[in-house]
Order: sequence, then structure tokens, then C-alpha cells
Amino acid sequence: MTTALQGAEFDVLSDDSEFVLSHLNHPTDGPPTLLGRTAATPPPAPTVTGLEDAQGLQGGLEASVVSSEDTYRTFAVDRTTKPTVEIVLSQAHPEDRAAIQQLIDRITREVEDWNREHRLRMPAGVVKHLHVVAHAVHDDATAGTESAYADIQALKDRLQSENIILREEIDKTSMFEEIVGTSPPLRTVLSHVSKVAPTDSTVLITGETGTGKELIARAIHKRSPRSARAFVAVNCAAIPSSLIASELFGHERGAFTGALQRRQGRFELADGGTIFLDEVSELPAEAQIMLLRVLQEREFERVGGSGAVRVNVRVIAATNRDLRAALADGTFRADLFYRLNVFPLDVPALRDRRSDVPLLVDYFVHRCAKRVGKRIRFVSKATSQLLQSYDWPGNIRELQNVIERAVIVCDSDTLSIDPRWLSGRSLGTAPVASLSTGTLATHEKDAIKAALTQSKGRVAGPFGAAGRLGVPASTLESKIKALQIDKRRFKPG
Repeated sequence: MTTALQGAEFDVLSDDSEFVLSHLNHPTDGPPTLLGRTAATPPPAPTVTGLEDAQGLQGGLEASVVSSEDTYRTFAVDRTTKPTVEIVLSQAHPEDRAAIQQLIDRITREVEDWNREHRLRMPAGVVKHLHVVAHAVHDDATAGTESAYADIQALKDRLQSENIILREEIDKTSMFEEIVGTSPPLRTVLSHVSKVAPTDSTVLITGETGTGKELIARAIHKRSPRSARAFVAVNCAAIPSSLIASELFGHERGAFTGALQRRQGRFELADGGTIFLDEVSELPAEAQIMLLRVLQEREFERVGGSGAVRVNVRVIAATNRDLRAALADGTFRADLFYRLNVFPLDVPALRDRRSDVPLLVDYFVHRCAKRVGKRIRFVSKATSQLLQSYDWPGNIRELQNVIERAVIVCDSDTLSIDPRWLSGRSLGTAPVASLSTGTLATHEKDAIKAALTQSKGRVAGPFGAAGRLGVPASTLESKIKALQIDKRRFKPG
């Protein structure tokens, strides 16, 4: 049986070999230490509680007794009844009661050891004989414990402060998740992210390929009230046009050949959260109409279904194309564009934030080196100058690939790259006329037509005309419109 009191600790041995361990902590005493036990009768761990009333043990016991199951069994009280001094005295044998009261009064005033036997008279007339041994403890233990707790708390406070400082430093460099950089153009974008994230407004993210548009979308989601719900990303360009409606909005059983059961679409999976539509400009006309309905009415119908499905979804769309040019050539609906273009965000190209290149290099070197089990501590000066002077037509994705390749072939702790890796085009591919100043003045239209012929009318993408010419797809779209080039005639069929 375990009882925690103030001023001393004692063992109580009953006639049925039950142990009672208690702690009586005098106001000038420290926390008690356990008495020695034989291996055959180990005590339960004591629970020590503080008590500030030094005027009498009775008030102290009532305020701070913490009893084990053995306590309730020994004194034959219910678990709902709190053992008090009154209960102990009421069950004490009438011949021992006065002596016990005197002992309690004395040990609340003096710090002393005591050893005593007394009897309990139980309700059924059973008499239990208890042997109580108490050892007083002193202030040193209390002072030591309080000092240790103070040291632990100080260390916890210091660690918390250091964590806050470290997080601020990480935010200063990496700012948002894996968005690394401190350049003014990036800071502007992230400032807009912070403002739009808490709202439910639709966001349209534009920018060249490889600039990290999905990272921006994830940053918006993580800082929104929907962060605890799903973030569903869909690459509209990677899904065949015949399946895009089923993929986005789901289908009913038997809606088409192979539809063996009802299937939820991405919008239903994102209910309560955020859906990210990457390359939204690649949506076919029928899917654009369905998306427009979701944005307007917050509902849609599954393919093959007849009932409306309501959803609460935030839409974030992204594209590397100039949607205004797509409006002009009729490949993208004007009403859908204006629904998506509530809060536009343009992600800067890497060449417009060259000051971020060293930070990105360090980030990718550390991550790639850890993945392959290498330790790379330095980047050669020539490599640093080369990386910062390059225009990075593939933006951050191209930089990441170059760094990963360099880490793989690196045999020392200093990273270096081959300048031929930064050619801007695949090895062995014949260069298409560049849109330099001279070319723009004389052969601009011919260069664009040649690139469209090789890309079969496709402007964006890794094999599009923009990539072959080394210019952003949005820039090329504007040029095509200005020069009145019909790119549809370059498409096969």
C-alpha cells in the first residue's frame, strides 16, 4: 500500500503481510528516499505530493494523500472515498488512538525518526496489527531536486529559443517549404502567397516550365484553413483527352466500356481541400465546360450520371502557356479564363533571380549527396561562375538535374561540372535558328515557322517550338500572334 504524505516516510506492515509506504514531508524537509526492501517484497513506486500547510498533519493528509490500491484494501474503504486522517484515527484501536494523535501532532512540529506498532479495528471486528517505521528527510534533497528541475526548465527554454531562431533562419533562406531563395522577385511572389493563402479565392499560377509552380500551389494550401485536408494534384497534359472528364469528375458503373464500378474523381477526393490543375491550358473543350460549372456552381455530374455532386474545393490552376494567346486562337474558353484568373501569380524564371542560384546549388548538392552517400563540401569557383552566368531555359528543374548529374560523377569533396552540360539543347540535335537580335530583325518569322514544323505545331513542352528556340512559351505565343502565323497548319492531319 502506498500513501504520500508530508514530513517522513514509513512502512506499515499489516497482519496479512501487506506493506504500506507513506511519505510525510515536513515543511523544512526534502522529498523522502525509499527504505531498503528485500527482493521478496519490493515496494511500489511512491508518489510524492507537496503540502504547504505546516499547522497539523490532519490538514496535510486531507490535502495531499495519494493512495495505492493496497491502501484502500487495508483500510477497507471504497475507491470513491478519499482516505483521510479522520478515517485512520476512526479505525485505530481505541486503546492506541490517543497515542497516534499525539504522534501525529509531534511529527508536524519536529523532524525525527520513529518506529511504532499500533492496531486497526475493522468494521467486522477484525484487528490488524501495523508496524510503522519512519525516517525523516532534510532540506538538501528538496534543494537538489528543485535545482535539477530549474536546470531542466532552463535547458528546455533555451532549446525552444534556439529552435525558434533556427526556424527563423530557415525561413529567411528557404522561406516556404522547398522554395529556396531570397531574391526580390521571389519575395514578391511569396508575399502574395501569404496574402491569398488564408482565403478561398481561385489562383492562377503562370510561369515557364520548371519554375516550381506546384511548390507555390502547395505553399498556398499549407497556409490555408484547408491545410488539414487533401491536396490533390492533376497534370492535365498527362491524361488522354478521352479520359480527362472521368479522371476529374469520376464515372458511374457502366458509363463506358470498362467502367465496372462507380469511381470517384479527383474533385470528390479533394472535397474540403485543394485541387491543383497543372497545365490547365491542355484541357479539352468538354472538360473546360465541366470545370467552369464546378467553379460557378460548386457541383458537377459524374460521367454517365444524372445527379449533381456538390463539392467544397479550392481550385489552383497553373500553366506555362500564354492563356490570352490561347483565347485569341480559340483553344481556351474566355469565361473559364476569367473564372480562373481571380488571383494571378507569375513565378519568375531562374534567370530573373540569379542571386538565388548559390542557395539553390547548396540545397540540391546537400540533398543529392545525402541520397547517394557522398560528402561534398565545396563547389569550384569556375563552376559557381558558370552556374550563375547560364540562362537556365529549363529553370530550377534543369539546375536540379545538372547538380544531380555532377554529384553522381564527383569523386572528391569539391563539385565541378562540365560546361558542355549547359548547352541548352540535347547533344546531337541540330540547332534551330536562335531568336537573337539579328534574327528577330531579319528572319524571325522563318525561324518560328521552322521550329513549328519540327515540333508539328506544338509550342510548349519539352519538344515544343519554344524549347527548340530557347524562349519562353508565352513569349513565342505572343510572337506567333503578332506575326499572324497560323500554327494549326503545322499540326499533322
